[in-house]
Amino acid sequence: MSFRIVTKLICGLAGSSALLVAMAESRGYLERPSHAESSRIWTALAVLQAAQPQSWSTGQDYSRTTWDNNWDRRDPLSLTNGKKRRNGKESTNDEPMTELENNKPKATRHIFLIRHSQYNLNGTVDKERVLTPLGREQAEFTGQRLAALGLKYDVLIHSTMTRATETANIISKHLPDVDLVSCDLLREGAPIEPVPPISWKPDCVYHEDGARIEAAFRRYIHRADAKQTEDSYEIIVCHANVIRYFVCRALQFPPEGWLRLGLNNGSITWVTIRPSGRVGLRMMGDSGFMPPDKLTRT
Repeated sequence: MSFRIVTKLICGLAGSSALLVAMAESRGYLERPSHAESSRIWTALAVLQAAQPQSWSTGQDYSRTTWDNNWDRRDPLSLTNGKKRRNGKESTNDEPMTELENNKPKATRHIFLIRHSQYNLNGTVDKERVLTPLGREQAEFTGQRLAALGLKYDVLIHSTMTRATETANIISKHLPDVDLVSCDLLREGAPIEPVPPISWKPDCVYHEDGARIEAAFRRYIHRADAKQTEDSYEIIVCHANVIRYFVCRALQFPPEGWLRLGLNNGSITWVTIRPSGRVGLRMMGDSGFMPPDKLTRT
């Protein structure tokens, strides 16, 4: 058998399927190579093994940890006492099961996380960091896209920083029947020290901004209340760091990885939270509704 053919077999049947090659050779189906060819084959095998991902060669278990069903502290089981007391005595009837059913969410929450549009980077204070003319165009495109989805939005919440407020006001023109609400918790910041470390240093203190952004996550990212009977659609206009942290936390990814994600200005991230607490990322940083020459990431 020629070296070229054997090399193709090695590359094409690497792993457990390579056993087929050995079996075929032992039964005389393959012509045994010369000593020189054999040497080259084993060299090729060594290179192939070195190129394998670490998990293949070491057998290390890289399986994920168990999903935390009570990640938002709203799992019905955690809200049920288990045993009720009536007139000072423990109840043994079906009241705990009734309470569990009453605490079960019934609706799905759809949360649209919008990154603000391009703004003036030369501003020294927040009120000077207004949207650029391009940024205002981007907000128009985002508003048009959200309106085109044809969904019944419940509320439009925005950060109180100027660039987010202006973005939300422009989007709101396309959704005139949706209430506009501001929230300080959604202001930009550095949620947690990123891993791997980088040379960039934020203009803030991680533990201060991190506590605030985590509080915003707990306020807005959770399964529906048991009293909610219909699916909801909520829009939150805020900042890249906040959105990236929210996504990592909601999907139970290591939050220290937030800085590895990238978001264009005016992009849409769509998070879905089912009654069971399962979280889905239906869209991440979508900006395909904008012309290519309108895309920025500042």
